[in-house]
Amino acid sequence: MTNRWLLPDHIADVLPTQARQIEETRRALLDAANRYGFELVMPPLVEHLDSLLIGASSSVGGALDLQTFKLVDQHSGRSLGVRADTTPQVARIDAHLLNRQGLTRLCYCGSVLHTRQATPHASREPLQFGAEIYGHAGLEADLEVMELALASLAIGGIQDIVLDLSDVRIVGALLAAYPVDASLQVNIYKALAAKDVPAIQELVGLPDVLRAALLAVLSLYGDVAILDTARQKLPRLADIDQALDSLTWLVDQLVASGMEARRIHFDLADLGEYGYYTGVRFAVYSALANDALARGGRYDEVGAVFGRKRPAVGFSLDIKSLVESVSAAAAKPSIRMPWGSDPALRLAASALRRMGETVICVLPGHESEADEFACDRELVKVGDQWVVKSL
Repeated sequence: MTNRWLLPDHIADVLPTQARQIEETRRALLDAANRYGFELVMPPLVEHLDSLLIGASSSVGGALDLQTFKLVDQHSGRSLGVRADTTPQVARIDAHLLNRQGLTRLCYCGSVLHTRQATPHASREPLQFGAEIYGHAGLEADLEVMELALASLAIGGIQDIVLDLSDVRIVGALLAAYPVDASLQVNIYKALAAKDVPAIQELVGLPDVLRAALLAVLSLYGDVAILDTARQKLPRLADIDQALDSLTWLVDQLVASGMEARRIHFDLADLGEYGYYTGVRFAVYSALANDALARGGRYDEVGAVFGRKRPAVGFSLDIKSLVESVSAAAAKPSIRMPWGSDPALRLAASALRRMGETVICVLPGHESEADEFACDRELVKVGDQWVVKSL
């Protein structure tokens, strides 16, 4: 007999200690984004499928489409999708609802649902936090987003990080200079994503100059010296030069603001996950996690189908994965109070709670039970007054 309480694979309840840490992290991340000037938006969990999948490119395998749960709207009969990524939704809000002419900074935090887990032990219901800048094509926006991503991970307790950088214009420039048919292009993207050198070597119909360039791209990973190596190994194309110049500028700015150069790496074959990136992309790794804790980059095309092609750059992370990567945070010290009908006791507890204190009432018969709240003080009656004493 099937256990009726069994949840689907890679879907889990979040229990009190971890739920508290997730919620505290969520609030801290939103507060940090607000200090940078990002405004909070709350897109819906489900949308019409054709709108939800905007920005997913079939040329890179339609990863977002494959990750999206589909259902039928009983009201309209139209196909709906449960969001697997919030970025296209935020682009729709910027382009269609806000319709601002100048710079717009937006942030969000909410659950997304995946048909398959991203990594073997990942949840299929991440709690996605992200921030997007619209309306500025310059690298200043890319840098700001990276700085917020790094600050967000520090808030989550991650210190020992590696920032991995790339730029999708490098491969895009090669495919524009040496065109191949669509099916061959799909196989190229798959081989690059898998870091599959033999697959590139064996592709039929690939021009020799393109094959050599793609093999060079697959070898271009490592520290900042890789950028000079790339200038030597890759064809001299304007978009490639611009991409390498962009990466060099970003590294210089990050190092100038205090980031150690040894923590900045490059993988010029990394094109990102969902195929809407159009320029610099980045991922942040830590020895504490098996996969990237944050991903982001530039995606200037994502709002075009909404009628407004706006420069856009942003990042996202999964707060659940972030919390799972660090030790459980100590609970906030709290105050224990006895149960009682004395109005003065209740008034004292209410006053403490209004001040931001956590006050735990010990109900009759449960005096010896422990809970997750770290009570280091208690309300005791001294004379006619209820006062807080250290335990």
